[in-house]
Amino acid sequence: MKLHSSKKWYLHLLYYKLLKLSRFFTNNFFGIKNHKFLFILSPPFCGSTLLNQLLSTSKTLSCNNHLGVREGQLLPEVKDIMFYNKGWHEKVNYPWVKIKQIWMKYWDQRKKILLDKTTTNIMRVSEIKETFNNSVFIAMVRNPYAQVEGLIRRTGATVEYAAKFSLMCLQHQRDNKLNNPDILFFTYEDFCDDTLIVIQKIQNVIPEIGILKVDAKFSAHNFKNNSKMKIQNLNSEKIAKLDSSQLKEINEYFSKEIDLLDYFGYSILQHK
Repeated sequence: MKLHSSKKWYLHLLYYKLLKLSRFFTNNFFGIKNHKFLFILSPPFCGSTLLNQLLSTSKTLSCNNHLGVREGQLLPEVKDIMFYNKGWHEKVNYPWVKIKQIWMKYWDQRKKILLDKTTTNIMRVSEIKETFNNSVFIAMVRNPYAQVEGLIRRTGATVEYAAKFSLMCLQHQRDNKLNNPDILFFTYEDFCDDTLIVIQKIQNVIPEIGILKVDAKFSAHNFKNNSKMKIQNLNSEKIAKLDSSQLKEINEYFSKEIDLLDYFGYSILQHK
């Protein structure tokens, strides 16, 4: 039985308050210094929640938000600052020092690695680097057709909006890759199809992360509505949900950015 939205909101708020109270004592009495800040740079509907859950199986890592899509921008004290404040607009100046102070109250500071996966951070790498010393970034992209399907189905977006949004995300990720050679990049497809190789790359960049439970089942959102699944590439099934007219309209936008798609190894799909 699903909870009414207002009741769910209240329970989430109560959870956050209790979590902060717990963190207050553990952080003040047992917290360590010199953390490594880990940021997942991923557009929405590209597998970042699943990646977050896998990384969170590490005994040395703490995520700042464990509810829903697990984004730091959705925590109560920063939601108005980040999520509701033109999050996908480039020219928005966030009070990053304040945001960091709030996030520190949610992170378990006994852990060496402190993780955030706010999706809009793909636009704000340089700002984050200025505020968070010892920061590390993992970036991921996904077949844009699969992302478009998720945007349409999950948010009710039009095909035009979803296609343009997906291209915008790829453009930001290409900029991040070109301007930040220290960022670890891989695709959703690599993550799902060659998980052990991707994990090894992550461990090479962040050796402190230790063992990750690759065989665990995760509750990341997926169109099958299964409560828990092992890591699995759902692209084919998602793309198959797009009908011929949707594919044709998507291609009107994607065909103008063939070089951008090709940069990440993607290509134009023929409509049915």
